Amino acid sequence: MKIIDQIHPDVLQKAIGRARERGVILPTFAQQKDPSKIPARMVARLKNLGLWDVDPANLFRITWHNEPKARGGGFGGGNWLEFPSALTGVSARIVGIAGKWFPTGAHKVGAAYGCLVPRLVSGNFDPTTQKAVWPSTGNYCRGGAYDCALLGAPAVAILPEGMSRERFEWLKEIGTDEIIATPGTESNVKEIYDKCWELRRTRGDRAVIFNQFEEFGNAIWHYTMTGGIIEEIFQREFAPAGARLSGFVSATGSAGTIAAGDFLRTRHPGLRVVATEALQCPTLYQFGFGAHRIEGIGDKHIPWIHNVRNTDMVAAIDDEQTMQLMRLFNEPVGRAHLQSLGVSAEVVQQLDLAGISCICNLVAAMKAAKYYDLGRQDVIFFPMTDSMELYASRVQEMAHEHGPYTRDLAIAHAARYLHGTQTDHLRELTYFDRKALHQFKYFTWVEQQGKTSDELNQLWSEDFWQDVFAPEQVAEWDRLIEQFNDATGLLKKL
Repeated sequence: MKIIDQIHPDVLQKAIGRARERGVILPTFAQQKDPSKIPARMVARLKNLGLWDVDPANLFRITWHNEPKARGGGFGGGNWLEFPSALTGVSARIVGIAGKWFPTGAHKVGAAYGCLVPRLVSGNFDPTTQKAVWPSTGNYCRGGAYDCALLGAPAVAILPEGMSRERFEWLKEIGTDEIIATPGTESNVKEIYDKCWELRRTRGDRAVIFNQFEEFGNAIWHYTMTGGIIEEIFQREFAPAGARLSGFVSATGSAGTIAAGDFLRTRHPGLRVVATEALQCPTLYQFGFGAHRIEGIGDKHIPWIHNVRNTDMVAAIDDEQTMQLMRLFNEPVGRAHLQSLGVSAEVVQQLDLAGISCICNLVAAMKAAKYYDLGRQDVIFFPMTDSMELYASRVQEMAHEHGPYTRDLAIAHAARYLHGTQTDHLRELTYFDRKALHQFKYFTWVEQQGKTSDELNQLWSEDFWQDVFAPEQVAEWDRLIEQFNDATGLLKKL
């Protein structure tokens, strides 16, 4: 399946003019994957910039390889944290890759780039007359709004009104053109879709919807970048000692990140891909519904871009476990107790790299390790999409609701929610189960969102996904990006 099948020269010239006017040079996907390919003068320019600065040069910081510095950082081998057995209670090695060191503090800025830029460099999006609409439950609309701010394109952010106040405040700070709060919280995705259809009816072509739940550019970016960085870290840090890459765990959300599992399986055929969701909204687990507090996971439907054929297990995680672990990991009393259990001070000090959905992924990895009887030679990776930097208000709310965090609470929570974690609420998927989940997409995407049953049937084909993730697709996008940069003339002036 070819994502970009037509070039619109007239619109492309407008986009080139806007980029020239704003001083925008676009990184290729190859440069995001391997920053050693970034021009030296651009790397030097980044030495004077903060990680979140609204400067077009920060497009080159859309990579897992950023040096962990708030300002002036270069590039390295990726940022990751191994959660030791003293914390997890399992012998398998559980590793999280840190999204904090992306601009905006979350890897969704990369997924948004994967959706927007192929259309920009092919003339399928006009930044001079159209607004980019980013429907999301949080980080994706922030990523899209940030990309647009750097590109000089107007953005519309759509997210539920119940998301953390940090998200709304930041969107205002960077000058997002419109911020639309829809009813509900994390699990109210249908309300976001309804707002998109309203914009289509009222604005027509002036609004271009970049719906992360159906944009294959989202999955392709993660297949290439997130899958790529995990393989790099594994081969460098774990494979030399004879370790096995046995698992990849990802909250489904938009199902972009879980596409990294598709890539990793091409290198590690025995890999188990575990999809995580909230127990309070068990859509994949038992076709259920509900509301929950694990920000970063979309619910009540199965995303169009989720290749459920490549998912081995569903882990439904109690949001109470996630929220109490958030306190254990971040309150001083909780951290002191973890150190008393043998968790090193170095690890404890880095636990704030894991935001709320990341803690959910960690629990799922612990459950999967126990279920599959994984040992010391087995490594499970999971994405830490964002960090606690985006959820300070949630810690304050928990303290206000439940009172001060005490040593007794820390002892109880570590015993119950870490070392007491069991293999409950896991669903190992058979072929029949996978096909049932695939067919469940019908009720959202065909009945509500305008897809056809023929298009749905295509998604069950293994050949379809091989075509979507074919290296030639990204190579073509890079050729268009290079032509775009040549046309602006800015790269030559660096």
